[in-house]
Amino acid sequence: MTEVNKPPRIGGWTRFVTARPRLSLLVALVLTALAVLAGSGVADRLGAGGWEDPAAESTYATKALEREFPDSQPNLLLLVESGRSSVDDPAVAAEARRLAARLADEQGVIGVSSYWQSGAPALRATDGREALIAARITGDEKTMGETLDRIAPSYRGGHGPVEVTVGGPVAVRHEMQTTIQEDLTRAEMIALPVTLVLLVMVFGSAVAALLPLGIGIVAILGTNAVLRGLTEFTDVSVFAMNLTTALGLGLAIDYALFIVRRFREELAAGAEPLTAIGTTLRTAGRTVLFSALTVAVSLAAMLLFPQYFLRSFAYAGIAVVLLAAAAALILLPAALMLLGHRVNALDLRRLFRRGRAPKPSGEEGTAWARTATLVMRRAPFFALATTAVLILLGLPFLGVKFGTADDRQLPSSAESHVVQQHIRDGFPGSPGGGLEVLAEGRATQAQYAAYKERIAALPEVMRVDGPLVKGDAAYFAVLPKGEAVDDPAQRLVGDLRATDAPFDTKVTGTAAVLVDSKDAIAEQLPWAAAFIAVVTLFLVFLLTGSVLIPVQAVLLNALSLTAMFGAVVWVFQDGHLSGLLGFTSPGSIETTLPVLMFCVAFGLSMDYGVFLLSRIKEEHDRTGDHNEAVRHGLQRTGGLITAAAVILAVVMVAIGTSRVTNTKMLGLGIALAVLMDAMIVRSLLVPAVMRLTGRATWWAPAPLRRFHERFGLSEGEEPAPAVTQERDKVGAHG
Repeated sequence: MTEVNKPPRIGGWTRFVTARPRLSLLVALVLTALAVLAGSGVADRLGAGGWEDPAAESTYATKALEREFPDSQPNLLLLVESGRSSVDDPAVAAEARRLAARLADEQGVIGVSSYWQSGAPALRATDGREALIAARITGDEKTMGETLDRIAPSYRGGHGPVEVTVGGPVAVRHEMQTTIQEDLTRAEMIALPVTLVLLVMVFGSAVAALLPLGIGIVAILGTNAVLRGLTEFTDVSVFAMNLTTALGLGLAIDYALFIVRRFREELAAGAEPLTAIGTTLRTAGRTVLFSALTVAVSLAAMLLFPQYFLRSFAYAGIAVVLLAAAAALILLPAALMLLGHRVNALDLRRLFRRGRAPKPSGEEGTAWARTATLVMRRAPFFALATTAVLILLGLPFLGVKFGTADDRQLPSSAESHVVQQHIRDGFPGSPGGGLEVLAEGRATQAQYAAYKERIAALPEVMRVDGPLVKGDAAYFAVLPKGEAVDDPAQRLVGDLRATDAPFDTKVTGTAAVLVDSKDAIAEQLPWAAAFIAVVTLFLVFLLTGSVLIPVQAVLLNALSLTAMFGAVVWVFQDGHLSGLLGFTSPGSIETTLPVLMFCVAFGLSMDYGVFLLSRIKEEHDRTGDHNEAVRHGLQRTGGLITAAAVILAVVMVAIGTSRVTNTKMLGLGIALAVLMDAMIVRSLLVPAVMRLTGRATWWAPAPLRRFHERFGLSEGEEPAPAVTQERDKVGAHG
């Protein structure tokens, strides 16, 4: 803590951000206004897909079929219900044919077919009271959505003897996109006021509480502008907007909490505002910088995956992290310079103190200090018990099953979900989820017929239609016996790809996309994990100068995520609490979700880990007392980390109120992860493990010590000579 009689130490960065604070805030206000303009309409340019590997066989086949056989790729389904009559009733059939003919005349619609035209059994429900009209809406995602909005109202509803509902992949994507936008607005309306109340409870001062919210809003608006710019060059998922809001508020609040808390500590110790800002930036500011880098590294790992769904979260996450850190390190010091001691103004807690004096600064965090003392006294018990509990909570993940995102992401009342559920329950096979085989190369009719017979003989095949031939390309439609993406359907993909043919074949369809997506993730996952681990180890070493602490940080961080993964499977795959939480379990987890949740939650856990370790390191540099440094670090940051975790959990739970299952899973899963990390790992497991490792915690071989002395950064002043000598002694005996 800064002493009153100590001369101010004002670095270049402090002078830069405090020289003209009013000008800095004015420039920030102008840039934020420009970001609002630049980011307007970003949601309308975002896609609702992105789960497929663009270099996969299934992706190539899909694009080729869309180009050569567009009629074979319907993305719009009209479910025609005839009430108590049969769909073969003359009046019903006449009305259905009229609707199909009218649909064929719509601009932007091609390839209209129906049960009444083709007589295909797959297009007729087994009870004979429902049948399908299929078509394809052309164009990109935005154009398809506009076409659907234009034509759907005139088909939806009653038409004489039939009732029509609108579904199909294009309707699912469009309804998902609209639902996410609506849910995000509602989540923001929930999160902002609740967050403000919690910040007032943490700071007391209404003025101090408003600062983190302002930083968060700047980060969110800036990231929206970045995403809008990226849509000019690449595809971006609409789901990324949820992460923008969550991390924008969560991390900005974390960083602002840390900086404002340290600034107020320095003021309470008697420092002048400028000196307090200098000390804050030199200590807490460095921690914020390291934290932002570690979070950005975790999110950047998603750039290694080919699916634009994952890459979109990297774009949004990296942008919002860097903007939140920049705002916290540039705008926040300028605001604190202008406020000075007025940062403590409007202390609303006085209304509840009833004349009691506030707790002296030296007594803050005494409960956390007692917790640290107890944990270190019983370190083996707490280390083993918390590890066992976390592993036990993660066991359900061993039974994970991977699938694709489909209509069941939407509420059961959503129209496109209703249509697909009727198809699943009442139609033979899987009309909306068959497999397609693209054959390329000149062949005779006899060769096509022989290949068709080989396909039909496969055990999981219900029926084979085709071939449709166009030039040197042909198309076969394969209908599996079971669900579109169950294990037999995935095995059928491999069987089809292994079936001999006198021409080149490519297999696509829902199950094929899933198989290829799983393969792409499995191929890149080791590289992504290695990237996160190596860069995190390096950054934590730069912060601490220790070899053991970075290893501990990575391992304990990974352990903190077990409860999240176990809960994801138990709740969202197995369907427990589905009624309470209001979702339909598809019996699987979308393939990319665990990767996304790991990268986000690992980064946030490192965020809290850096906060704790930096304060422990600062105290250890000051005193050389390992146990006291751990106790002091938890005393000073335990309440802060818990408050930050609770606030971030509130934001994530607000995101988790979404009606889209993937968003609900993301929000509630990460909320659980950050709470487990703050309340179990940082409070119990970290101090227990650091007590067990003792002085060896700070060991590093001589070459690495010299490297850290030259390039490393840490909070606080340089270590005292006695501390340096102690480190050398530990290294010599290490």
